[in-house]
Amino acid sequence: MSGITLNRRQIMLTAVSAAAGLILPTGGMALAQAASSTPSMAQGGNAGGNVGYYRLSIGDISATVLSDGLIGGPPRVYASNAPEAELEEVLRQAFLPTDHLTLNLNTLLIETNGRRILLEAGAGQTMGPQGGRIFDNLAAIGLRPEDIDVVVVSHTHPDHVGNLRMANGGKAFPRATVFAPRADWDFFIRNDPDLSYMPVPEDFRRHFAAAIKRSVEPVTNGIELYEAGAEIVPGLTTLPALGHTPGMANFLVHSGNDQLLLTADLAYHPIVNIDHSWLPGPDRDKDTALASRRRIFDMAAADRLPVLGFHFPFPGLGRMLKTDTGYAWVPANWQF
Repeated sequence: MSGITLNRRQIMLTAVSAAAGLILPTGGMALAQAASSTPSMAQGGNAGGNVGYYRLSIGDISATVLSDGLIGGPPRVYASNAPEAELEEVLRQAFLPTDHLTLNLNTLLIETNGRRILLEAGAGQTMGPQGGRIFDNLAAIGLRPEDIDVVVVSHTHPDHVGNLRMANGGKAFPRATVFAPRADWDFFIRNDPDLSYMPVPEDFRRHFAAAIKRSVEPVTNGIELYEAGAEIVPGLTTLPALGHTPGMANFLVHSGNDQLLLTADLAYHPIVNIDHSWLPGPDRDKDTALASRRRIFDMAAADRLPVLGFHFPFPGLGRMLKTDTGYAWVPANWQF
């Protein structure tokens, strides 16, 4: 993949450009009632004036990382088995707050064979007020929601499907065909899911489940359900990454000899789930999720694949390095 080079001196201390400000407070995890497509920032920027899109190429495929903003919560949620004192020290050493962890929302737009395909819809306002920026960032690159032909989500958690619904209940991407994993649809949409495994208050779980169903209401008719492993379109293959949810997939974008691996929620933040191998609390089946994480991280390291982490510090690009004790995240240098 062109446009990505690496700085290996950054292996163990990932730069976290979004860590200052714009972090949901520990007590601020309540979900909003509906996603909103109302622009909140002009020209794809944020309050500091920085852009929220990043262009790259994967062979003949044009791609753009589009930020949907930020979410966050207590670090313990994302590193469920970490010793408390060690977790706090690791965060301090990485110059991060010890009481909350910022997570980015990095969607990817690919343009191939005359179609625009969005990988992950983003959160909108379903998980806090700092989401929903994807529409501004689309506008910043000269596109409208109706220019999107296909939306593919890796799983149906609110931060991946929230932007499918406008505040008025309509389809946010009115022309797009939406693809979602069948097993997730069965678990979260067609049933009342048991979310007791999630290490969050019961009230949060109820809002979480409701936000999923509310977000996908506009696309229920016409939804395309896929099994992980399917090729959605030429150049976009899904990979089974089960455990976080019943049907979660990873994405492999490929053209010629170039590839980009999108790891969805295999890891939330490189500091706590890669450089340190603590287990994400929201994983429904932690053993299966751990096996998926190791299998895909091993593949990424062995094949030296460029990787895009959905929740990693923007733009979320880098590579996985195998170490004696596990893995290390090597961020990509910014390309102008």
